[in-house]
Amino acid sequence: VQLVESGGGMVQPGGSLRLSCAASGFIFSSTAMGWVRQVPGKRPEWVSFINTSGGRTYYADSLKDRFTISRDNAKNELYLQMNSLKAEDTALYYCARFRPLGSGRYYDIGQYDYWGQGTQVTVSS
Repeated sequence: VQLVESGGGMVQPGGSLRLSCAASGFIFSSTAMGWVRQVPGKRPEWVSFINTSGGRTYYADSLKDRFTISRDNAKNELYLQMNSLKAEDTALYYCARFRPLGSGRYYDIGQYDYWGQGTQVTVSS
């Protein structure tokens, strides 16, 4: 399993970024996916979930009006469109594979078994 994120960078408050994640080593089209973010010294925070077809998506309450998750199963890619970025969105963003073994809850980061190396998003003026 390999997950490779890209698209991070530095942006001013109010700006936008689109993260991408290239997946390989498993049947991407049959696998639900998600995004998780982490600030150094803090616990990882679940950001978003998308089912296999892309027809069902969920977001952390504070993000659902600004972030959009999507996927292209033909390209084995996952995306996160982030708009109206705020300083508190600064974090390392990880693409993660959903493998429900315990709670099965999409917002439980323990249900994501493989993570990429992460892409840094910094929101600063």
